[in-house]
Amino acid sequence: MTFSFTHLTSALALAAGLALAPLTANAADSEGIVVYNAQHEALTQAWADGFTKETGIKVTIRNGSDMQFANQIVEEGAASPADVFLTENSPGMTLVDASKLFAPVDADTLAQVPETFKAADGDWVGVAARSTVFAYDKTKLKEGDLPKSLLDLADPKWKGRWGASPAGADFQAIVSALLELKGEDVTKSWLKALKENATPYKGNSVAMKAVNAGEIEGAVIYHYYWFGDQAKTGENSKNVALHYFKNQDPGAFVSISGGGVLASSQHKKEAQAFLKWITGKGGQAVLRDGDSYEYAVGNGAQSNPKLVPLSDLQAPKVEPSKLNSKKVTDLMTEAGLI
Repeated sequence: MTFSFTHLTSALALAAGLALAPLTANAADSEGIVVYNAQHEALTQAWADGFTKETGIKVTIRNGSDMQFANQIVEEGAASPADVFLTENSPGMTLVDASKLFAPVDADTLAQVPETFKAADGDWVGVAARSTVFAYDKTKLKEGDLPKSLLDLADPKWKGRWGASPAGADFQAIVSALLELKGEDVTKSWLKALKENATPYKGNSVAMKAVNAGEIEGAVIYHYYWFGDQAKTGENSKNVALHYFKNQDPGAFVSISGGGVLASSQHKKEAQAFLKWITGKGGQAVLRDGDSYEYAVGNGAQSNPKLVPLSDLQAPKVEPSKLNSKKVTDLMTEAGLI
């Protein structure tokens, strides 16, 4: 018996339609899903638009920051109106996960992402990633002048020469990795040196601008601020280059942006479908083709070709669910940084 390509295509389309039909019907009967979004607004809007176009499910986005929403979800408990929580970094996810407020992520969604980029308990999953870098003034520093390790920035010779945005979730995720990798004593010493050596800025982009303007020689930020500025006018990064610490150094930390479905959600099927779409081909293609310059994390997914490949970053192995946001904020408060 022969079976033509046309017949095969029709059969597959029918199967896909049958598979999608119950989900779409449910969506039509509901008001859609609510996403507490601490990711970049434009990125999540692009994800929501793609998902709604494909499934018909409406997505309402409420924007805020990682720890703001994490603490809010813990406070709201079972009464939270959110169906999905998206973050820029892992510590906010671990706070909610530790409070047992996530439903397990569907197995077929977890299967789309490597073990490295998801929580060990399967209650949340990585949706994107970002690399720690030392953004430096290339008019003042040569390669031989650059710190070999993030820990080198504690040396008194770096006093007054570098900056960071210690109050932000991005930087606190980096400190979380340092704590997990090197322990409390080393982290305390490094934070003390940070207080003495570094200039605090409000935001990674502000810190990068300070490097570009010659106020400081370098700053610890995430990679995509530089790529985003270069893709526009480059006016805030024309004097700046990126140094990747590599060698499994704490400064080579790759932070995972996470997504989870709340156990209290009244629209779990739609919420799980949203996570599956983000971590699947459609959502990961948004990372590759868009202007967020964050890394794709799905199995076989390609990141923006302008980025240094994830496999070349030589990032340290850090179990994302062990990142301790509470301990980090306690240590940073003790050091007088926040």
